[in-house]
Amino acid sequence: MPRLLIIIGFLCIAIGLIWSYAPWMLNWFGKLPGDINIKSERSRVFIPITSMIIISVVVSVLINLFRK
Repeated sequence: MPRLLIIIGFLCIAIGLIWSYAPWMLNWFGKLPGDINIKSERSRVFIPITSMIIISVVVSVLINLFRK
């Protein structure tokens, strides 16, 4: 369990650094076909369905690689 928490911590730090210093890498998030973005005068609804599916697949593959 401690090893897993350390790996998750390093991943969070890496994602934070990428998000801060390389925003061009995350320009695709929320702009893929299948992502729902509804704007009106009073509210905004954003549902990144396709982006979350891609992130879920990538995280699942990484977790399975680290397990073996």
